[in-house]
This record gives sequence, structure tokens and C-alpha cells, in this order.
Amino acid sequence: MQFDRTGLIDSQLVHLYTQLVKPRMIEERMLVLLRQGRVSKWFSGIGQEAIAVGATLALDEDEYIMPLHRNLGVFTARKMPFDKLFMQWQGRKDGFSKGRERSFHFGANEYHICGMISHLGPQLAIADGVALAHKLRKEKKVALAFSGDGGTSEGDFHEALNVAAVWGLPVIFLIENNGYGLSTPVNEQFVCKQLADKAIGYGMKGITIDGNNILEVFREILMARQYCIAEQKPILVECMTFRMRGHEEASGVKYVPKELFVEWGKKDPVTNFEQFLKDEGVLDQKKITAIKAAIQEEIEHGLATGFDAPHIVPDTREELADVYAPANIREVHPSSASTEKKFIQAISDGLRQSMQRHPNLVLMGQDIAEYGGAFKVTEGFVQLFGKERVRNTPLCESAIVGAALGLSIKGFKAMMEMQFADFVTVGFNQIINNLAKIHYRWGQNADVVIRMPTGGGVGAGPFHSQSNEAWFVHTPGLKVVYPSTPEDAKGLMIAAIEDPNPVLFFEHKALYRSISGNVPDDYYTIEIGKARQVQQGSDISIITYGMGVHWATDYAAKHTGTSFDILDLRTLLPLDYTAIKEAVLRTGKVLLLHEDTLIGGIGGELAAWISENCFESLDAPIVRCAGLDTPIPFAIELEQNFMASSRLDDCVKKLLSY
Repeated sequence: MQFDRTGLIDSQLVHLYTQLVKPRMIEERMLVLLRQGRVSKWFSGIGQEAIAVGATLALDEDEYIMPLHRNLGVFTARKMPFDKLFMQWQGRKDGFSKGRERSFHFGANEYHICGMISHLGPQLAIADGVALAHKLRKEKKVALAFSGDGGTSEGDFHEALNVAAVWGLPVIFLIENNGYGLSTPVNEQFVCKQLADKAIGYGMKGITIDGNNILEVFREILMARQYCIAEQKPILVECMTFRMRGHEEASGVKYVPKELFVEWGKKDPVTNFEQFLKDEGVLDQKKITAIKAAIQEEIEHGLATGFDAPHIVPDTREELADVYAPANIREVHPSSASTEKKFIQAISDGLRQSMQRHPNLVLMGQDIAEYGGAFKVTEGFVQLFGKERVRNTPLCESAIVGAALGLSIKGFKAMMEMQFADFVTVGFNQIINNLAKIHYRWGQNADVVIRMPTGGGVGAGPFHSQSNEAWFVHTPGLKVVYPSTPEDAKGLMIAAIEDPNPVLFFEHKALYRSISGNVPDDYYTIEIGKARQVQQGSDISIITYGMGVHWATDYAAKHTGTSFDILDLRTLLPLDYTAIKEAVLRTGKVLLLHEDTLIGGIGGELAAWISENCFESLDAPIVRCAGLDTPIPFAIELEQNFMASSRLDDCVKKLLSY
């Protein structure tokens, strides 16, 4: 192993050595504790320390890193206190995630580290968002995201690199090629000679370096950083290395040929660099012993603190309170005249005024710029706000959701338009596992709104007409909004953008141009989580939302002999349980109406809650009226038969006759 110390003084070399040996010593101690049964799990990075340490020290301390399992050197090089790290690994309250996350699945903004999720690939897109924030602010900064060789097989790898290349983002994508994805060798992961060769397919620079040589890693990442900033382009850096332990300790290493351990043992990053410093006269054994003794003292102090830390006493109120970031939204009432607007115009109005109110708001989506979006919601926005803030995206929903989260980490607001709500499936992982959980996990909010053109009635078939809101109502940490009127659409859109939490904003396509109403001209908010009583009645309470509100009001208008009480939920997560209970009390007979399919629909959850909390007020069994349990069909006759509206009359009669 050849070390080139050009330009580095002795004190810098000693600092690099100290930071390199520290994670090795911590790991060796943790493996002893693991064998003693005093810690539960460990992902070892022994043999790979030079990559994490060298890359971290090559960046500014305020530049974000997205590390993975085997990157202890990132955390230690960022000067995270070992006692707090150990409490994190032990699941103690004073760790970095209040005991909610394991091992390295956590982040900390004060150290500019973004916590990983087990799905690995999605972290790359977050780096895109952080880098986009740097680009928008004209900052000379980069973001760095780690990937393993196995992670390069994921679609998120492709999407993140493509977005970074297309948008010219200063991102360093760093691959630790250690030969195995758990037990799967690289020759079963890819067939190109080197992973860096993939870079050319994205029109970006790619290099392969010795990941066990701390000086080479440090120098190459320094140069990569300079390149990204000067050229405003991403770079792909492949670090060749080897892990000397299993994927995690329980998996073992029987699947690895023994000769590889001999070969790579000779390339050990710590022992080789230590010998080089001895040969250079930078360190002698006395100095090395002193460095290790100081590290050992810190380790033992941290272990004592961590083992003495009390086990967590669960506080249910705190657990629930931390699911969402505090949303101290000042209610803004309209003060000006109203103008009649279509539903789609009201949404556009809310977006436009939000862009004016929040200079840090960025809109992203397929075809939303010059074209104005598939439904023309953002038509004319490019002329008003420019292409930096109204951004066409490549066709890659997952990467754009991830980029939106990255923007949020840097203090921006982001709105991402799903061209159709149906397409959200390819961004599902980012929404469910990153956006929704991130505040609960380590206190970082996701200031992201995802617009979801949804619903049927327009003859668009199974992939452009689904009602999929129930998927997200099941996910703590998200907010789900579903307006039914133009006035609500604008006020709730503005409130969603004001809210620091991730909001899925459902817009029924069939309402876009079919309904109109008076909409206040100025900027105003409608409280998220607050239902609207559409009309008061005494015979039957219809609890519904979206298109169901119009089905209910139309039906009530044609059947004046029955007194209908109609409640528009408006927000599906969180639900307005007070309004729901009051609706039940007014009539004692409840009909739950929604376009979504019956099984697994929101009606089932509402029925369960009402049965548990309002049973004595019911005069009849709760009736659900929903879509058929089939995919939504294309032919108009079949689609009409699918819709809950085709069964509404039967459901009302059933309830009345009880």
C-alpha cells in the first residue's frame, strides 16, 4: 500500500490516524461485549474504516452526510460523544433517538448527519435535495451519500444519480464496494468491470480508488468536493475495500473464501497507516500508546455511563406527541371579497399565494413547469417564479420525494405533484419509511406536501382512477387531506404548505372543473384536522369526504322526505373525532360513504371507532357504502357500477328500515 502525504503536515497525519483508530477500537470493544451478551446486535465496519473517516474529514463540518450501517467513522469523526452513541446502541432515552431506533438508523442535525433507513437506496435521493438547497442558495457546499455495492442494484440508486446529473447537483455518491451484499457476491450484483463505470450512463464523472488507503480516500474526496462545487455536477466514487466480519455478527462469514481474508488482511487500513507513520517518523510506539490510551479512556467512560443509564419508562403521551413536529400554524381568516372559482382554480390560487408568501417553497413534478402539469394547476407559474422554484422532474417519483425531504432538512418547503395518485406506489417507500417516520425517529421534520390527483368517474381505468387514501391513513406521521369544495381546497392547500409535517393532499380529478364556488381572494387557512358540517339533519348521518360529499348532498336534495345530516371530514389523518361523535348523536343512524373499496377502506376504521365510543347512541347498525372490491374498470357502465353512488339508495333504505 503506497501512501502519499504530499501537502499534509505531521499534525494532520496524526489527526487522521487518531480518527482512523478510534472506530476500530470501539468496534473491537463492542465485539467483546456482544460475545458477553451485554449488547444485542452489531454491524461491523472493521476493514472499511478509512472510507468513512477519510470522506468525513474531507468535508466541511456543516455538510450533510448520509451514512449506512458500517460507517461508525462518520459519527466519531463528527465528534459525536461516545457515551451518547453507546446509549443510542443500547436503546436508552439519552441516545440520539430516545430509544426509538437501533444501531446506526438515526441522524442528528447538530452533526449534519441524516439517519439511514434499512432500505438503503432512498438515502441517495435525500442527498439530491440537500445539494439542491445548496445550489438554490448559491452555497459552495456538497452533500455526500454512502451506498454499498448491493445498494447499487436498487432503483433508487438509478433515480438519485439521474436526478443529480440532470439538475447539476453537487453530490458525492460514495460506493463502498466490499465484495458482498450480505452474502451475495458482486458478480451476482453487476457485470460491469467496476461500479464506477456506471457513471458514464448518467453523463457524470466516476472514479475508483483504494478504499483502504486513508490518504487516498481523504485526497480524492477533497478533490471530488472541489470538482462538484466548481462544476456544479455530481460525482460517483467507488471505494474498493473488504469487510472482515459478517454483514452483522449473527450472519457469520462462512460464505466468504478464506483466502480473501488473508489477502485483505495484508491491506488493513489501520495497521498499514500506522506502520507508514512510524516509517515517516511521525509517530513512535510511545505516542501510539498514548493515543490509544486516551481513546480507551473515552470508551470505558462511555460504557460506564451507558450501562448505568436507566432503562426507558414508556410515556405514551410523549410517544404520541413526537409523531408530528409541532405545527403552530396561525389561523388566517379571509378579509377580502370572494370570487367564484372552479375547484382546480382554487388549488392553483392557493399554490400561487403560498409561493408568494414562502420564498423557500419549491414545486417539483413531471411536466409542471412550462406545460403547467397534466391538469394545468401550475400553468403560468414558471413565468411568475422561475424554473429554479418550479421544477420539471425526470420520471422518478421516489427520487423526487427523497429530494423533497432533503430540501426540508435544509430549511426549505417542498411541494411534489404526483401526476396521478396511482403513481404514488413507486414513491411509497420514501413516503412511508422516510417522510412519515423521520420526526419520530430523530426529530427532523419533513416539510413536504404531495399533491395527489385521485378518483374515478372520468373513464380513466385501473391505473389513473384509484382511490388510495386509506393506504396512508394507516401510517403515523403523515397527514392526509381531502377537500370537496373550492373554498376548502384553497384554504387547506395553504394550511398544508404552512404545516411542517408531510401532507398528502388528495384532489378529486372529477371535481377539478365540474364544481365552482365562492373562494376568498386573499390568503387564508383552514384548520387541518377539522371536519365541516355540510348540513344538519335528524334522521340519518352521512359521514363522508371528497366526491362522497357531492353524492350525499345530491341525494339529500332529491329525497327531501328524509332529514340528512352530512359531515365532510376534509381531513382523514388526523380525524376530527369530536365532529364524528356529534354527527352520531344528532341522528343515531350512521352511513359511512366513500369512493374507495369497502375492504380496508376508511369506513371500516370509522365504524370501529363509532362502535367503541358511541355504541349507546346508535339506533341501528352502522352501514358502509363504498366502491366494489375490484380494481376500478375503464368502461363507463362498469365504472358507474363500481362507484359507491350506485348503491347509495339501497344503503339509505336499509338504514331507514331498521
